Amino acid sequence: MNSLIVTSMEQGLIFAVLAMGVVLTYKVLDMADLSVEGTFPFGAFVFAKFVSMGLNPILSTLMAFCFGTLAGLFTATLFIKLKIKPLLAGILTMTVLYSVNLKINGKANIPLFSYGSIFNLGSTIAVLILIVLLLKIIIDQFLKTETGYLLIATGDNESLVKSLGENSNKYKVIGLMIANGLVALSGALMAQIQGFADITMGSSIIVVALASIIIGDTIKRNSYKFKNTTRSIVGALIYKLIGGIAIDLGLNPTDLKAISAIIVIAFISYNNFATNILMCKKNKGGEKNVKNREPIKEF
Repeated sequence: MNSLIVTSMEQGLIFAVLAMGVVLTYKVLDMADLSVEGTFPFGAFVFAKFVSMGLNPILSTLMAFCFGTLAGLFTATLFIKLKIKPLLAGILTMTVLYSVNLKINGKANIPLFSYGSIFNLGSTIAVLILIVLLLKIIIDQFLKTETGYLLIATGDNESLVKSLGENSNKYKVIGLMIANGLVALSGALMAQIQGFADITMGSSIIVVALASIIIGDTIKRNSYKFKNTTRSIVGALIYKLIGGIAIDLGLNPTDLKAISAIIVIAFISYNNFATNILMCKKNKGGEKNVKNREPIKEF
């Protein structure tokens, strides 16, 4: 059981990086970006390529992030310049990256056991916690800058950003690039921890990210002081622990994708019913007690 918890924690922290990336598109920009299903293995294959060429594992991991931002730029170009709907633009990027991933190393599965890893620096859990905390701090601080505020405003009210004389498309590009960079970084970390990069790594990975975000939102729905990044980290850890416990109870690992979908459905349904119940209570109380109640806030 201890081994199960450790493994779940390790994978949960890696998926926390993934979830923080998807938060920028799904929550901040209010955009459905399916390109992450191609970007996740893309980061793993880029890492495999550079580390096999003799580059330092740390630099190889950073290169995965940098190349991931280019994937985000490609999606933004399809969306903004070619006027393709965001959902379709993400699917097209994912499709293109499938072929690109195969071209990078020439095959669908790359073993990495004979190469160095970023986790050689110390305890795997300790290294992952350090990476996740560092990324969380950087993202939170970035969102407090002028660019970060305008990025948030673009998702909330694009007309307001335009009225300020700013180009909202610029912030969509920034958001997509950072988001896909983080997703690629998560893929590179996953490749290192499991010892190989595989073309199927990104299959249904968007469900994992959304499950982490939704679980985090549900657990901390009334704790307004928790940022979206914190919620996504907590959600990713809980999500992996649920999956680990399910396997420990005898569930077939091949059923995990179905379980992932069921988890998302369950938490979304809970959120919807909880919100409806609160609204009913609010309406039932009448107008007399309106001043004594706090407004219902999702985030």
